[in-house]
Amino acid sequence: MDAETRRGGETARAASSPLIQDFGLLIKVAMRLEQRLDSVLRRECGITHTMFEVLIRLCRQPDEEVSQRVLAGDLTLTSSGVTRLIDRMEEAALVRRVPSPEDRRSVLVEATDHGAAVFLRAAEIHGQVVERYFVAPLAPADHERLTGSLSEILGALRDG
Repeated sequence: MDAETRRGGETARAASSPLIQDFGLLIKVAMRLEQRLDSVLRRECGITHTMFEVLIRLCRQPDEEVSQRVLAGDLTLTSSGVTRLIDRMEEAALVRRVPSPEDRRSVLVEATDHGAAVFLRAAEIHGQVVERYFVAPLAPADHERLTGSLSEILGALRDG
C-alpha cells in the first residue's frame, strides 16, 4: 500500500470519528435552529435573530445602562459590527442611543417603546419556535438532561 492510499484511509477514519460527527451534529442543529428563528422573526416581526438578542439584553433590565461595547461582548460581535447593527435598529426605531451620564465619551443604548413592543411579539414567536423544534421532539426527561449537559459544557468552557 502506497503512502497516498494509506493517508486517504487515515483521513477518512479521522473524518468519521465519533467526536467529529457528534460535534458536527451539535453545530448543524444549532445553525438550523438559528436559521429557523431568524426566518420566522424576519417574516413575523421585521427583525433579525441578532436584533432580537439585542432587545433581550436591553429589555432584561430596562433601567440598566448598556453600552455598545457591552453589547458587542455579549453578542460576540466586533465593535464595527455592533455599530452597524445598532444603526439599523435605530433607523427602525427599535433602539436609541443616549449619552452616558457618567462619561461624555460613552454612548448607551436603550430600547424604545416601539422596540419593547416588537420584542414582546418576537419573544412570543421565539418561544413557539423553540417549543416546536427544541422542546417538543424530546421526552421531558431527555430535554432536561440535554439542557443540563449543555450548561455543564458551558461551565467547563468558562472555567478552562
